[in-house]
Amino acid sequence: MGTATLLLLADGRFPAGGHAHSGGLEAAVARSRIRDLDSLREFLSGRLATTGLVAAAFAAFACAHPGDLDSLELALDARTPAKALRIAARKQGRSLWRAARVAWPSAVPGPAGDISQPIALGVVAAAAGLNPLDAATVMAYTTVTGPAGAAVRLLGLDPYEVNAAVAALGPACDETAARAVTYVDGPIDALPANAAPLLDISAEDHATWEVRLFAS
Repeated sequence: MGTATLLLLADGRFPAGGHAHSGGLEAAVARSRIRDLDSLREFLSGRLATTGLVAAAFAAFACAHPGDLDSLELALDARTPAKALRIAARKQGRSLWRAARVAWPSAVPGPAGDISQPIALGVVAAAAGLNPLDAATVMAYTTVTGPAGAAVRLLGLDPYEVNAAVAALGPACDETAARAVTYVDGPIDALPANAAPLLDISAEDHATWEVRLFAS
């Protein structure tokens, strides 16, 4: 397994539950923080540099050390102050794990319980024969593609222009993944903790809505 497996995990059509989440974009649109393509670009770039790096580093670490899940979960919780985001990450983690068990039944172990998306991705990537850089690359890429796809639905933006914005972030995704793997040999406490307080606040706001298009 190799490139095709990496592409499968990064594919938005892989049934890992990502289509139900906007990565904070829905709340940002509702509060008029994102209105057009330029503000979307800024949002995606900021998300990649903060929560994107954290998620990529945890995915890479989990890929390199798939037996240390409890400690990783505690460390990721400490970096995720919003309860709504912790819940969303575990929902996506369970969906990813379930899909991976069907795709690679002989490699992916039994039910993982409550496992957050970045950590689930790292363990699944290792089980599917990928390396920590692969896991970090997929995580960094999906950090921007999820909200970008949501922007097309929420704002009616031109999908060609939105995909061009994602393509422009390609080098930043690669740089984020490369930086993420530098943490795999260090202690868990040394993993990055880049914060995005407005995403945390928005997630708690979004969780109170009675009507919403996305789960987060």
